[in-house]
Amino acid sequence: MASAHVMEFTDSNFDAEVLGADKPVLVDFWAEWCMPCKILAPTIDEVADAHTGTLKVGKVDTDANREISVKYGISAIPTVIIFNKGEIAKKFVGLTKKEDIEAALAEMS
Repeated sequence: MASAHVMEFTDSNFDAEVLGADKPVLVDFWAEWCMPCKILAPTIDEVADAHTGTLKVGKVDTDANREISVKYGISAIPTVIIFNKGEIAKKFVGLTKKEDIEAALAEMS
């Protein structure tokens, strides 16, 4: 079951929710048919739950939101991008360990 702390980002809300956020934002680019994306999902949920209030976490379905996926050059999924003040702070392509995500977040605080 997905965490209540993980939002859905879309082509229409991405600028406001991600680029305009007042705290770092972790974005998981994924697709329903992607098995590595499904394997990564619990890790994304754990990070979201652990950082409630200090980090915004959300997912972009690359099939349904092609505009934003193309804008950020998503050519392989899963891709996780951490935005800070509207800029890309860190990008992970492929399955990513929770420890690596946590280390990237720690660098921002």
